[in-house]
Amino acid sequence: MPGKVILLSIGLMISFFDLRSQSMTLSLDNALDIVRKYHPVINQSNLIIDQASNSLQASRGVFDPTLLVNNDRKTFDNKQYFNYYNPELRIPTWYGIDFKAGVENNIGDRVDPSLTSNRSAYLGVSVDPLRGLIYDKRRAAVQQANAMVKLTRQEQQLVVNDLLFETTEAYWEWVNAFLVNRVFLEALKTNQFRFEFVKKAFQQGDRASIDTIEALSQLQLVQTLQLQAALDLQKARFFLSNYFWTEQNQPYMFGGEVVPDTTGVQFNPSHIQLPVLEKLIETAMVEHPKLNAINSKKDILEIDRKVKTLDLLPSFKINYNFLDKGYNVPDLFKQSLFQNNYKYGVTFGLPLLQRQARGELSKTKNKISEIDFSRKLTELEIQNKVKGVFAESSSLIQQINVSEQNYLNNKQLLDAENIKFSMGESSMFLVNAREIKLIESEQKLIALKTKFFRSIIANQWAAGLLR
Repeated sequence: MPGKVILLSIGLMISFFDLRSQSMTLSLDNALDIVRKYHPVINQSNLIIDQASNSLQASRGVFDPTLLVNNDRKTFDNKQYFNYYNPELRIPTWYGIDFKAGVENNIGDRVDPSLTSNRSAYLGVSVDPLRGLIYDKRRAAVQQANAMVKLTRQEQQLVVNDLLFETTEAYWEWVNAFLVNRVFLEALKTNQFRFEFVKKAFQQGDRASIDTIEALSQLQLVQTLQLQAALDLQKARFFLSNYFWTEQNQPYMFGGEVVPDTTGVQFNPSHIQLPVLEKLIETAMVEHPKLNAINSKKDILEIDRKVKTLDLLPSFKINYNFLDKGYNVPDLFKQSLFQNNYKYGVTFGLPLLQRQARGELSKTKNKISEIDFSRKLTELEIQNKVKGVFAESSSLIQQINVSEQNYLNNKQLLDAENIKFSMGESSMFLVNAREIKLIESEQKLIALKTKFFRSIIANQWAAGLLR
């Protein structure tokens, strides 16, 4: 995990309801854990992976041994024309060689002369030496299904990566709104106290009436700003609640009793260690789910290319059975292949022009070239995205340093103005102006800090590392 200040070190997994009963603080870690466990998009993507796994299991069924029983009987006018009984076990293998074993009992007055009368047994093999031994469509189907499972998992990771980052953005918007509202609540208390102080001073003849109007005007302005900040906080809380669901797949809305974890916002920028850009890009080129999904798509196309290449070869299928009388197992070591007690057949086929096979192969090769170009473009986009987010994090540290100094300077100016005002050497107007500047600079500092923490997580998101 790049960066020592990244907030996603996962601690104890606790539910949101435990969180409510034990603590009123919701950390980013807990928020992301809730999303991972209960969000319907993630649960839905898990079902899609299960479907792909089921398809893989189904594709492997072509290699399941099969037991077949053929019983064909005919009687007419009290005569038994024939009674064929043939149980057979077929065993397909990965490398295109199919084995079979069975017994026959063919009896009746009119048994097919090509069949062996009475009881017999056989062991057989079927193989296509040009296609089956090199590669075959059954293997291709299983490998494509396996690649599809990998593709589905990569697509799920891409969804999770985006979803967790969206949750992170909503969380830091909530933190920003919470801190800004707290600033205005403090300012409201200060202005209420100042207004009462100036009003008493006016009643005692120490202040002009215009100062009370100035103090009241500032109080009303701060009240308006605080009401807007409270509304922004409520909207941010509602927006974050969009990502919270219960174990029963019901949306959950948390109230104002839950507050964000703001301890990390009070940080010293000089202590922040950003991830190493080169290592982050290198990791992204290996682990980004978008690139891995492209790799899986190419794997599927490569398997398809192998199958289409096989279609250019002749079909040359060989069937051979060892035979024996009765239900005895044929002795493979005592009889030669083509001397006695065998059944043999060869099938050969080849399209003369092969236009269909060549056309289909060319289409697949074009798709592979297309996906290679797509990967190069995606690599460039990801690299630039990582560089852009990293540059934002670096710039925000510098902006925070400047903003903190600006905040401290405005605070000193306001403190000095308050001292001058208490000595009668300043006006209420100047105090109010200094206070507004201080509030604005504090809002700016809060926005930069929360934006910085968002950018730290954005580094992982850009590299596709949020899981």
